[in-house]
Amino acid sequence: MTEFAADAAGSAGRIYQEAIKALANDATGHGALVAPDGRAFIDNPLCGDCVEMEVNVAGNRIAALAHHVKGCLLCRAAASVIGKRAVGARVEEVEKISTGVSAMLEREAPPPAGWHELSAFAPVHGHRSRYDCVRLPFQALLAALRAAGEQR
Repeated sequence: MTEFAADAAGSAGRIYQEAIKALANDATGHGALVAPDGRAFIDNPLCGDCVEMEVNVAGNRIAALAHHVKGCLLCRAAASVIGKRAVGARVEEVEKISTGVSAMLEREAPPPAGWHELSAFAPVHGHRSRYDCVRLPFQALLAALRAAGEQR
């Protein structure tokens, strides 16, 4: 193994810690809703990750959500965090959380309040090519919420 390959393998190993693996394996929210108010499918053709997110909205809050993810551990883990924390959240709160995830990845900001599982993604900082793996489920959730808003 070359020195570069060893560094890359070691770096990737630091990203995929047990907390990320556990979140991905939990797959909280995986599945489908019977009659979603909004649905969105987003993919990243550069890495092959794809996320379908479905939501039901009551008032201005997420009443239910489900997702189907075909992607890496980071993408699956981020979707699982959404499954754990997004139900009951206001649409504006989800927008702030999504912005907070970007700040956490890009500037090492602390994870958004109330979403402590996102601290598992701190090691992704500095690995720019992996940022979209974490952000893709949040983008899909926001797109599904926009679609739900258009249905009302």
